[in-house]
Amino acid sequence: MVVKAQPGAPKARRPGGDVAQGQWGRAWEVDWFSLASVLFLLLFSPFIVYFFIMACDQYGCSLTAPVLDLATGRARLSDIWAKTPSLTKEAAWLYASWVTFQVLLYVLLPDFCHRFLPGYVGGTQEGAVTPAGAVNLYEVNGLQAWLITHLLWFANAHLLSWFPPTIIFDNWIPLLWCANILGYAVSTFVMIKAYLFPTNAQDCKFTGNFFYNYMMGIEFNPRIGKWFDFKLFFNGRPGIVAWTLINLSFAAKQRELYGHVTNSMVLVNVLQGIYVLDFFWNEAWYLKTIDICHDHFGWYLGWGDCVWLPYLYTLQGLYLVYHPVQLPTAYAAGVLLLGLLGYCIFRMANHQKDLFRRTDGRCLIWGRKPRVIECTYTSADGQKHHSKLLVSGCWGVARHLNYTGDLLGSLAYCLACGGGHLLPYFYVAFMAILLTHRCLRDEHRCASKYGGDWARVPRPSSRGLPLPSHRQT
Repeated sequence: MVVKAQPGAPKARRPGGDVAQGQWGRAWEVDWFSLASVLFLLLFSPFIVYFFIMACDQYGCSLTAPVLDLATGRARLSDIWAKTPSLTKEAAWLYASWVTFQVLLYVLLPDFCHRFLPGYVGGTQEGAVTPAGAVNLYEVNGLQAWLITHLLWFANAHLLSWFPPTIIFDNWIPLLWCANILGYAVSTFVMIKAYLFPTNAQDCKFTGNFFYNYMMGIEFNPRIGKWFDFKLFFNGRPGIVAWTLINLSFAAKQRELYGHVTNSMVLVNVLQGIYVLDFFWNEAWYLKTIDICHDHFGWYLGWGDCVWLPYLYTLQGLYLVYHPVQLPTAYAAGVLLLGLLGYCIFRMANHQKDLFRRTDGRCLIWGRKPRVIECTYTSADGQKHHSKLLVSGCWGVARHLNYTGDLLGSLAYCLACGGGHLLPYFYVAFMAILLTHRCLRDEHRCASKYGGDWARVPRPSSRGLPLPSHRQT
């Protein structure tokens, strides 16, 4: 639902038609490097996911063994593929039931947690101003969906016994094919929808390049009906709700195989569980982040949230099923402290940003009045908006101290697996690349959005001033 769309908004750029550019958002034109990157990711991302999952299933999580087997002729691609479990009716039914259940929780059950949980912000919330000048309404109910889902999971595990708690691990590869089907289906649907019946034509961007449009998306906020927002649903559900369930299933499988759950598996479940709970507790804040405020919805988010996130973000738990590492107590305590330190930095920085936005800068940051830069920006409809950029607190220490905390937490997940294999460490390497790329994207976006005002922001120097937090009006 859109609560504000400024009058006089220009028509969207149609194929072969006029261009009505907004002041920020993803690219209108595609350079050769961007196109090459898009083609690489479209072609190889599914194989990267398959390689990691296959390496665990057939080679004990070794990344070098399958490569050596292929290079020396001990195995052929057809041999590896023949050993790979195929799609099954059980997996298809399980996955369809899972997604349907999450859709029902998202669409039909208004949030009630905000009525009794102090400090939690849920229910109907406004998003940020879009490049076309619209403000969307969202039903924020992810926390209750997570709670209901996990209460049912534990009720089944301890009372109902409708299915074994190892069901996700037992169907892990067949479920991969289901996730790919949904990821490609939703990505294709939203692209067709953008051409035929866009939710907000003024927020569509057509580059003229099919592959870039398919991957990065055309519509900014594709929706069906009043409340089903593709971007919010797929960013948070079903992948992130499933994240903790997947880890629980891996822990159950470890106990089934070895008779106990190792402290490393407990660490991974606890630290990643904190991250997931933080996401849903702060889902209203998430509406003002780069995923919602900048990214259009295409294959990058549609397939990525269905496949890449649940399968590669859970590699640590999967690894520990095959390698039940029992960590020395001192080492485990160090990993726990590192993970908690990373989370505290991540949460403190994001809390300051959220507090600054909610109070329009009328707050205290580290006991002092925040330092701000006043600026303006223009949406595609010609409407001028005012904004304040926070340049103190955590945002006066480093450009993205929240990302630093995120990386420390990511490293802790990996260190919990010991040093026996490289596979668990893919996550921290990927996050370093992802967050560095986000910094560059945010720099470019803010320069396009704020123009000359952005040049007034102190650059990184010995003072370590940040890429600021934004409070839009």
